[in-house]
Amino acid sequence: MSTVTPLDEEYVSEGSVIISQTDLNGVIIYVNKMFCEISGYKAEELVGRTHNVIRHPDMPRAAFAKMWETIRSGQSWNGLLKNLRKDGRYYWVDTEILPTRDDDGNITGYIAARRPAGKKNISEIEESYKKMLEAEQ
Repeated sequence: MSTVTPLDEEYVSEGSVIISQTDLNGVIIYVNKMFCEISGYKAEELVGRTHNVIRHPDMPRAAFAKMWETIRSGQSWNGLLKNLRKDGRYYWVDTEILPTRDDDGNITGYIAARRPAGKKNISEIEESYKKMLEAEQ
């Protein structure tokens, strides 16, 4: 795990909904104002880049592999993610990702909605992510 302290954490305000939309490859095509506020980026710095721009190094690759497997199969995915802000701080979010579809039902991209993650849930998942990261090394 990284060596950041709790002072490095940015907290997502209760009631906040952070939205982004991507193409099939995870390239950002839309972010709402809350996404920009919590990530520390301007919309023009995010649009056209992959979501990896906010990937925190504490997040195991295996967690994202499962996420991609789920959403590419047409199902929704829900989980806690630790994201990296532009200034190096981090924030936790409870994320739901849904495939977007065209009129014929083909997946055209993904839309994600994020809310504040609960402290108890963060504590539980942090240990799991730490073990997954260790297994990747």
